[in-house]
Amino acid sequence: MSESDSRCPLPADSPPPGELRFGYGTNGLTDLRLDDALGLLADLGYAGVGLTLDHMHLDPLAPDLAARTRHVARRLDRLGLTATVETGARYVLDPRRKHGPSLLDPDPERRADRVRLLIRAVRVAADLGAHAVHCFSGITPEGTDDDTAWKRLADALGPVLDAASGAGVPLAVEPEPGHLLSSIADFHHLRHALGDPELLGLTLDIGHCQCLEPLPPADCVKAAAPWLRHVQIEDMRRGVHEHLPFGDGEIDFPPVLEALAATGYQGLTVVELPRHSHAGPQLAAHSIEFLRRVVEGGTP
Repeated sequence: MSESDSRCPLPADSPPPGELRFGYGTNGLTDLRLDDALGLLADLGYAGVGLTLDHMHLDPLAPDLAARTRHVARRLDRLGLTATVETGARYVLDPRRKHGPSLLDPDPERRADRVRLLIRAVRVAADLGAHAVHCFSGITPEGTDDDTAWKRLADALGPVLDAASGAGVPLAVEPEPGHLLSSIADFHHLRHALGDPELLGLTLDIGHCQCLEPLPPADCVKAAAPWLRHVQIEDMRRGVHEHLPFGDGEIDFPPVLEALAATGYQGLTVVELPRHSHAGPQLAAHSIEFLRRVVEGGTP
């Protein structure tokens, strides 16, 4: 099987090849109840949502998760929205340490906490009919050498990939600035270390490409195309990891969206503005208007 043929089967509601589907991340709508956030996105014309499992939105650790997930699934269906399940909540596991514990934690029990969360996210994604589960590696702990860190990451992801395979839900690993896995090249390092499992894919954040990748964002899209399972998008400046509203950074978006459409990517392209919840409804409206103008060939 060729790399381009290894993509997962397309969902029944997939758009025609070349037609992009935009979503908005709930981590940028944390001041809204989840039902209200989903209604807002449907009203604005989004095709889906990047749903971050967190204490305010489908808490993965609270009781009755299955029942609450069924409610969200019905809500998504009524609104005509699809979803990606995202696992980047800042303090969902540790109220004192951002994104802790990670898959690289020196304590095996704490690493296991993260693994259990990701497996739970896979089950939620399957129940929602989501097209992928997003995750990232975490920052290499102080005093940990790279070989040890990569081994921890590969070992920790083994049971998550088993769960993903059983559920038929791709796992989409995101290169994150400052993390062990911070680039597209690092994703390939992990992929080869794990034996190129079919359901291991890539979350490509367009802003991160601008921030630190050697290639321009549009070229990153082309290079990553065979492994794309999830896309996040926002504006950003070179060398500065700050998610910005469209127009506030340096990215030239028409070539990026043209490249993305040309890949035949069928998942969601989700606006990622996690530090702008105070203006979430307004930015959700601005973002979809901006993206539509770019797609239609107008001036962003």
